[in-house]
Amino acid sequence: MTVYVFVGPTLQLVEARAELDAVYLPPVSQGDVYRAARAGARAIGIVDGYFERIPAVWHKEILWAMAEGVHVFGSASMGALRAAELAAFGMVGVGSIFEAFADGSLEDDDEVAVAHGPAETGFLAVSDAMVNIRATLAAARTASIIGEVTAATLERLAKGLFYPDRAWATVLRRAREQAAAAPAQAASARAELAAFEAWLPAGRVDQKRLDAVAMLRAMRAHVASKPGPKRVRYTFERTVWWEHAAITAGELHTDTDGGGEALLLDALLEEAQLDGDVYARACDSALLSYLAARYANEASAAPGAAFHQTLADRFRRRHGLLRADDVERWLAENRLSRERFTELLRDQALVEWSTSDLAGDVNRRLPDQLRLNGQYARLLERAGHKQRTLAAYGWDNPSLDEAGVTREELVGWHFDRVRRPVEADLEDYARRVGFADADALVRALVREFCYLRCLEQEVGDESPALAR
Repeated sequence: MTVYVFVGPTLQLVEARAELDAVYLPPVSQGDVYRAARAGARAIGIVDGYFERIPAVWHKEILWAMAEGVHVFGSASMGALRAAELAAFGMVGVGSIFEAFADGSLEDDDEVAVAHGPAETGFLAVSDAMVNIRATLAAARTASIIGEVTAATLERLAKGLFYPDRAWATVLRRAREQAAAAPAQAASARAELAAFEAWLPAGRVDQKRLDAVAMLRAMRAHVASKPGPKRVRYTFERTVWWEHAAITAGELHTDTDGGGEALLLDALLEEAQLDGDVYARACDSALLSYLAARYANEASAAPGAAFHQTLADRFRRRHGLLRADDVERWLAENRLSRERFTELLRDQALVEWSTSDLAGDVNRRLPDQLRLNGQYARLLERAGHKQRTLAAYGWDNPSLDEAGVTREELVGWHFDRVRRPVEADLEDYARRVGFADADALVRALVREFCYLRCLEQEVGDESPALAR
């Protein structure tokens, strides 16, 4: 079973991996659960999650994932919040923090919030969670380190701090200042605070960590039981907003290196950005793909099974995936499950449908795009000169026989000129570069071949055109 876990400051990766074999990802944000399920996750665990400046994980995507058969667990932090809110729908909550939110003992989101460093630091926490402070104070009271009044004072002072400023050093400093302002209780308060401060390094309770470990162990037992797909009792409603979110979701913001290590999408994109214009071309293609898919969805397009099969066959031929083991190797290299690959081809079918449906509109806009990229004047001049030259030689629409070349020779000549291997599927190549079919491409190549022969004759060059 493919397991994904979103974790950050609550638990270090080395400790998490010791508890559960899974793909570990950074704190969850909006869309990540949807993307993880699309990537093939059959069980998802949520410990930490972004909020505030980055949109938090959406309840709707968790409901969708469970409706799709994915088992979703939560604990400790954002996971505990979402599990408490969605327990009635089947999300599995683990740990005392989840239980406190579920029964209403805790209500504020800031109870689990912490400030933390970036991924490079392992999301190192730089503040203390209120739930950990409460658990630590309860342990100190049980151990008779502090009394009820001092515990209540420390709890009130901690709760009064903004979550990024919530740290034991700040809380204790303010408690000492308060004790100094009340001479009657100062001596006993200072004594308890001193005892607590000495006890704290070894006695503090990291309840979030304990709950996260408990969730990983629960997930490990769950995976070992070999469960079937998650079953839910609700009907997932595909609202307009949901469809928009699904269309715009894109890929999971991480990839894996095959060994469970999380690689940020930013690292992958950086490599593309450094590799010439690979990023620019991919970005343009991604934008067009998104817009085409959106157009197809809004038009309620539904390409049939034959269309899908033709597309899949063409894709395999283009990439040389003619045998089953070739397909498996390609899927492994590209970190794709078969389910995600099928979905990818389904999306591409929508794109191709849109491309065909919008071909006329696109062609009408091409001249302006050629003007914008500086190619219009050059191409216009060459097109006019070719037309006049062929007409002068009586080759307005020459055939292969008239050109004195076979179809195979002409195709080989073309790919040699553009310095790329001959495409195995000429029909697919022709459509990708804008021709109606392979025959239309060949007719254009015949005209180009004859045009260049005309130019050679004008300069007295008798060398064979096919050698060029």
